Amino acid sequence: MLQTDAPIAKDNLQEAERWLAEQFALHGRLEPLPGEHDCNFKVTASDGSRYLFKLHPAVPDDARTELQAAVLRHLEQDAPELPLPRLFLGRDGRPLATVPDGEGRARRLRLTTWLDGTVWVEAPRRGAGSAASLGRLLARLDRSLAAFHHPAATQPYAWDLANAAARRDDAALIAEPERRRAAESILHRFVVEIALRLSGLPKQVIHGDANDRNILLDAEGAVSGLIDFGDMVETWRVNELAVAAAYVAIGAADPIAAILPLVEAYCAENPIGAVEADVLFDLILTRYAVSMAMAARQSREQPQNTYLRISQDDVWTALTTMLAQNRPLAIARLRRAAGHEPVAARRAIEHWIMRNGHRFGPVLPVSLDRRSLTLLPLGADRDQAAGRSFRECLHAALADIKNVAVGRYGEDRSIYRDTGERAIHHAIDLYAPAGTPVLAPLPGRIAMIGNDTSVDGFGGILVLEHESGAAHRFWTFYGHLAPASLADKAVGAAVAQGAKLAVLGVPDENGNWPPHLHIQLMTALCFDRAEAIIGLSLRSQWDLWESLFPSPNGILGLAVETGAVVARDADAVRRLRDRTISPALSLSYERPLKIVAGEGAYLIAADGRRYLDMVNNVCHVGHCHPRVVEAITRQAARLNTNTRYLHDNLIEYTQRLARLLPSELSTVFLVNSGSEANDLALRLARAYTGGTDVMVLDHAYHGNLSSLIDISPYKFDGKGGAGRRRHVWVTEMPDLYRGRFRYGDADAGPRYAEKITTLLRDMNGISRRIAAFFVEAALGCGGQLVLPGGYLAAAFAEIRAAGGVCIADEVQIGFGRVGSDFWAFETQGVVPDIVTMGKPIGNGHPMGAVACRPEIAAAFANGMEYFNTFGGNPVSAAAGLTVLDIIRDERLMHNADALGAYLRDGFKALAERHALIGDIRGLGLFIGVELVRDRETLEPAAGELHAIVEAMKEAGVLLSTEGPHHNVLKIKPPLVITREDCDFFLEKLDEVMTRLG
Repeated sequence: MLQTDAPIAKDNLQEAERWLAEQFALHGRLEPLPGEHDCNFKVTASDGSRYLFKLHPAVPDDARTELQAAVLRHLEQDAPELPLPRLFLGRDGRPLATVPDGEGRARRLRLTTWLDGTVWVEAPRRGAGSAASLGRLLARLDRSLAAFHHPAATQPYAWDLANAAARRDDAALIAEPERRRAAESILHRFVVEIALRLSGLPKQVIHGDANDRNILLDAEGAVSGLIDFGDMVETWRVNELAVAAAYVAIGAADPIAAILPLVEAYCAENPIGAVEADVLFDLILTRYAVSMAMAARQSREQPQNTYLRISQDDVWTALTTMLAQNRPLAIARLRRAAGHEPVAARRAIEHWIMRNGHRFGPVLPVSLDRRSLTLLPLGADRDQAAGRSFRECLHAALADIKNVAVGRYGEDRSIYRDTGERAIHHAIDLYAPAGTPVLAPLPGRIAMIGNDTSVDGFGGILVLEHESGAAHRFWTFYGHLAPASLADKAVGAAVAQGAKLAVLGVPDENGNWPPHLHIQLMTALCFDRAEAIIGLSLRSQWDLWESLFPSPNGILGLAVETGAVVARDADAVRRLRDRTISPALSLSYERPLKIVAGEGAYLIAADGRRYLDMVNNVCHVGHCHPRVVEAITRQAARLNTNTRYLHDNLIEYTQRLARLLPSELSTVFLVNSGSEANDLALRLARAYTGGTDVMVLDHAYHGNLSSLIDISPYKFDGKGGAGRRRHVWVTEMPDLYRGRFRYGDADAGPRYAEKITTLLRDMNGISRRIAAFFVEAALGCGGQLVLPGGYLAAAFAEIRAAGGVCIADEVQIGFGRVGSDFWAFETQGVVPDIVTMGKPIGNGHPMGAVACRPEIAAAFANGMEYFNTFGGNPVSAAAGLTVLDIIRDERLMHNADALGAYLRDGFKALAERHALIGDIRGLGLFIGVELVRDRETLEPAAGELHAIVEAMKEAGVLLSTEGPHHNVLKIKPPLVITREDCDFFLEKLDEVMTRLG
C-alpha cells in the first residue's frame, strides 16, 4: 500500500496522548509517522522504551481492524520467533481499545512493540542477503498464516492482486500516455490469461504488503522486522511473493537477479508449485500496474499529495526495467529459483526426442559411427599447463585428425580468452572440412538466419523450429556455416528432413575457428535474433542454461561420450541436492563440504584443501587406493556378470575370506552392503531355528532395511521411530563408564549378560521363540564402547541354550580395525554362528558378506532359491581380494594396533589439560572419547562436542559424534594413517579445545 505524510493537528496529538494514557496506562513522547489510513505514532516512554501506537479511522465496519489484531495474536502464539509487532492488551484486557472521537464515532486503538531497523528504501546495506532474509521471513509467516482464517480476510480489497481486473478503470486515469498504455496492457494480460491460471492455486491469508517502507533492516542488511498488517487478505499465496519481489526489484539494474535470492529463500522454507512459479513474473508486473492505477485514482482524489507522484516514478522505472527483460528467460530464472525445471517443456521435449530419435537423419554426409569419431582432448588443466590459448590447443588437437572430431557438450572452456567465467559449452561441435554440407536431421521451418561477424563469432547461423508430432515446439541451432550458403534461405520456409541447410565455413568467415558445426538444442527461444544466442554460459548459471540448451546428442545420436559433468560450487550442489534427494539423507557439518577427491587418509575439497579423515571406516585401506582402483578397472573392462556362471574371482574370494574366519564358519554368501548382509543373516537364523524373535543391545544399529530398523533401538526408539515391535527384545548396553557395572569390576561382563537370561525367561513365558542375538563386539552407535571381558561368552551360552543363534555384526569393526585381531569378536574369545560384513570389505565398492556354519546354510536351502543379482560379481570380488591383499601386504593390522595405542595415549595426555574428556576407550583404530561437563556427574557435553567437531573441520580434520547422548567423539580413520597424521590431529584437537575453553 502507498503511504502518505498527512500532517497531524496539535489537538489530535494531545488526544492521542490522552487515549494512550487512559487505555494503556502509558505516558511518553509521541512522534507522528506516515500512514495511508491510520494515524501512527512512535511512542518513547520516560525509561527510553519505545512503542508503536495506531489510531484506526472511525468506520462503520471495523472488521479489518479486528482482522489485524487477530492475526497478530495468532502469530504471537504460532510463530513467536518472527520479528513482528506484538500486541499489548488495554485496560479491559483486549488487544483493541475503543474510544469515542470528537464526533461521537467509535475509534479503535492499538499498541504494539516497536521494531528497530531502517526501512528498506533507506537502508544503506541492502543486497542479496537482505532479499534472502526477507524470503525466509515471509515463508515462515505464510506457513503460519496458512492455518489462520477470519471472515474479514475474505472481503474484497482494492490492493489484492486477485482484484486486479477491477483496476482497469483506474488505469485509464493515469495521465502519462506511455505509463497508461503499459498498465492497461499488463492488466489486460492478467484478465485474459493470468487470472485463469491462478484459479486453482493455493489460497490463504497473506501479509500482502511487504513493500520497501514496511520492511525493516538491521545494520548488517538483514531483515529485522515486518510492519503494517493493514493490507492482509485471503488470496493466492503466490501474491505474497509477487508483492515483495516488486519492491525488492526497485532500483536494480538486473531486477530478476535482485529477486532470485528472495524467491529461492522463500521456496526453501515454503515451496511453491510450478504454476505459481510460472505466473510470478506476470504477477510482479501486475503489482506495478495496480500500484500505478491506484495512485492515479488517489492523485485525482488527493491532488495535493506530492508523495504519490514521487513514489510512482520509482515504480515506473522498475516497471520499464522489468518490461525490458527477456520474458521467457526471466520466467525460466524464476522457476529455477523456485526449485523447478527452468523450462517446463524440457522434460516432454527430451522424452519425445528419445522416443523418436531413431527416425532422425544425419547432420553431416560423412560417417559418424564410433570408429570414425575422435573426442578432442581439450582439458583445461593440460591447456593451461601448456600455456596456450583455447584456440591454439584446438588447432593443435585437430592437426592429426583424419575423420570427424567431436567437441563435447558441457565442456569447460575457461581457458578461452575473453569469456571470463563464461566457460561451459552449450553445444556439440563436429569438426570437418570447410564446404562439408550440413543436413537437416528432422523436418522443421527456418526460424532465424544470422551472420555473427564478431571476433570469435559463429559466422553463418541458422535456427530451425520443429513441432511436427512433438508435444512442444523446440529449436535446433547451427553455427559456423558459410554465410554465402545461406543466401537462398528465408525465414518461415519449410525444411524437409535430409535437406541441405548450408555448408561449413572457412576460418576467415568463421571467427578464425577451424571449420566445424556448432549444434545446439533449444527448449525455448529466448532471443530475438540469431546473433544474440549464446554458446557458452556462466558456470554458476549452468542449471538454467542446461534447461534451455540441453544436450543435442538426442538429435545427433553419436555413440561416444559427448557430454561432460559440469562442476558446480558447493552452494549450488546443496541447492540441487535439496530438490532431488530426500532430506532424510543427512549431510555432515553446518556448512557441508564439497569433496571431489581422496588420497590415503585424506579427502580433498573442491577448493583443493586437504582434510585428514578421522572417521571414514569405509575406505579401509585408504581413499582411492591405486591397487583397488586398478583391480576394479581391469576386471570391469573384461567382464561383470552374476553368479549363475562359474568365475575364478568368486571362488578365490570366498576361499580367502573363509580362511580368515574360524573353521566352523565355512559357508559364505556375498551381497552388496552391510544392511543386506544383516537382513540375510536374520533370514538364515529364522530358517535354522524356526524362531522369530531377535535380541539386540540397547542403542544398537544394524542397517537401513525395514527388517533391520525393527531390530535397531538406535532407530526405532529415536526421532521418527515407531517403537519396539513384539518380536524384538532389548538388553542393556554393557557400558563400563555409565552403566550399572563399571571399570574395575572383573565380573562386569557376565553380570551384564544376566539381563539376557531374564529376557529369555520372559520370552519363554509368553511362548515366544528366540531366533538370533545380534551383537557388535565393539559398539558403534552405542558410543564406541568396548564390551567387557567375558560378556560375549556368557551371552552366547545363554542364547544357544535357548535355541537361538549368535550373530556377530562386523560391518563397522572387521577386517583388522581392532588391530590385535582380524575380527572384533576374536577379542572376546568366541566363535559366532553367523558373521556379517560390509563397509570396509570393498574399500568403498558396494559389497558385503555373510559367513555361517554349514548346517545353518543347509537349513536355508529349503527349495526356495536365493539369488543376488550383484552379490559376488567378478568386479566386486576383485575389489575384495585386493583389499585383503593390501591389509596383509601393508601390515595394516599392526598399523591399527600401534597407532590406536598411540592415539589413546595422546588422548590421555589431553585429558590432563582438558576436563571435558571423561572417558577414553577403544580397540585399535576404533576409538571413542566421551566428553562430559563434570567428571563426577557425567553430564554429557554434547553441545561442546558439536562445536569442537565444527572447529576441527575448519582446522582440517574431519570428525563425527556418536553415543546415546551425542557426546562421544568417534575415531575410525582409514587404516593407512601415519604417526604424523596422528600428531597433526592431536595438535589441532588440543588447540581447538583450548580455544573453545
